[in-house]
Amino acid sequence: MGLLQVVVTLGIIMLLVKPVGSYLVKVFGYEKSGLDRVFGPFERVSYRIMGVKEDEAMGWKKYVGAVLLVNFVMMLLMYAVFRLQKYLPLNPDGIGNMPPALAFNTAVSFITNTNWQAYSGENAMSYLSQMVGLTFPMFTSAATGFAIAVAFTRGLVGRQDNLGNFYVDITRAITRVFLPLSFIVALILVFQGVPQTLLGAVQATTIEGAGQTITRGLVASFESIKHIGTNGGGWFGTNAAHPFENPTPVANLIHIICMMLLPTSLVYAFGLMIKNKKQGWTIFAAMGIIFIVMLSTVFYAEYKGITAIDAMGVHSNMEGKEVRFGPSQSALFTAVTTAATTGSVNNMHESLTPLGSIVPFAEMMLNNVFGGKGVGLLNGLLYLILSVFICGLMVGRTPEFLGKKIEGKEIKLAAIAILTHPLIILAPTAWALIRPESITSIANQGTHGLSEVLYAFTSGAANNGSAFGGLTANTNFYNLGIGLVMLFGRYISIVAMLAIAGSLATKRVVPVTTGTLRTNTPLFMGIMIMIILVIGALTFFPALALGPIAEHLAAR
Repeated sequence: MGLLQVVVTLGIIMLLVKPVGSYLVKVFGYEKSGLDRVFGPFERVSYRIMGVKEDEAMGWKKYVGAVLLVNFVMMLLMYAVFRLQKYLPLNPDGIGNMPPALAFNTAVSFITNTNWQAYSGENAMSYLSQMVGLTFPMFTSAATGFAIAVAFTRGLVGRQDNLGNFYVDITRAITRVFLPLSFIVALILVFQGVPQTLLGAVQATTIEGAGQTITRGLVASFESIKHIGTNGGGWFGTNAAHPFENPTPVANLIHIICMMLLPTSLVYAFGLMIKNKKQGWTIFAAMGIIFIVMLSTVFYAEYKGITAIDAMGVHSNMEGKEVRFGPSQSALFTAVTTAATTGSVNNMHESLTPLGSIVPFAEMMLNNVFGGKGVGLLNGLLYLILSVFICGLMVGRTPEFLGKKIEGKEIKLAAIAILTHPLIILAPTAWALIRPESITSIANQGTHGLSEVLYAFTSGAANNGSAFGGLTANTNFYNLGIGLVMLFGRYISIVAMLAIAGSLATKRVVPVTTGTLRTNTPLFMGIMIMIILVIGALTFFPALALGPIAEHLAAR
């Protein structure tokens, strides 16, 4: 039954890939449609307010400048809201201001689409902070990732340094993709019992006669964009394991579909935008194969459980899982939330079996298994470019992709993006493990304690936001450290990839010959998968060997 649920869920996602992908092409291709009557007026008003000319083209440097400026200003505004929420309206529960380090970490977290939370949402955030400081950047950060992926694609197929207009791209992403989808999903979640109210907490009396405070709020609207935008985070501290965030199996199914809907569809849309659907499906297949292997691993591990517990007659691992979801839906949610870099959880990842916990680690470390809005596609293309270069060296030909030569400048920029990821994971983890004050935040010693710290910085670097648990992350060290990791993980790769796009956009297209390396074949797909896995293993296997792998071997 559990396997059937997983197959049905993945089948629904696959059925939606083509129609949603085709719609995305129309949105970012600025094609005229009947939807212009609905969304056009809102967009034109937005452009007038921002002083934006719709037809103004941006080179890669101007595009990067617009991205960084907009994100920086929004981050400052979010920080101000968190620091002043005690004095602002819509605070019925009288929640105080956030400390400086925590406010910095939270502002960075939500502007970078990470949504890492070093606090419990219902106890640390006013309704205004939840709406303005968290829900609002969930739209803008997801739209930013979309815009960058589309801009990069324009650079690949363009003939001049024209990546489009960032302000137009982000506006269309919000008005034509995220707002409509979020509105529909929010209504479905309300139908399933998810709260949506501005009223404060309720005081209730339990059956035993004890008092209980039941917090509520604008949960349905928060949850919809949280998963549609692969944002993660949670209105409540227990995230999507909380019955108010995820009350039914239907709500759980909606969450999973929402997380995978746009990342998978964007890969298909890429094939349409470059007018080479076979190339898009090749990348999709490479990502899909890695995802199926990861899902199968965590599914098997959670059903098999631990040897010691299995000897007692308990044949699956239910620790840290909701009974209403069980091992199958918990395993699927785990694989999806880290593949799509969402970070939402319906089970505690610290309670996964050691073998099962390797899956969220691996997906975040690779960071290209579909990924979040635009980021997964960009990282996949990054490894594709590297694969083309390596294959070109092996056969003695100039590497080309879509008819454009891959030369030293592009490889240097790609190397910066690829090497930054492990650097900002492994170096901070090592630093944290030699500092007595940061070690005291670790709840468990030995290999499991190392996994807690490694997971935290991996989650930040991948802009995922899920937590392993057991680590007291609300300290100045971790708030500032993980905050900086999130910034570097988001923007260094963005700048590098747009620089590659700007470079490729001005290159002459080379005619296809019999010696041209075809990048849309099953053979190249296999090469790309092997390069991704080999680079990932060489980079991260030693750290995993000291953490979850060592714990798995010790538990046998």
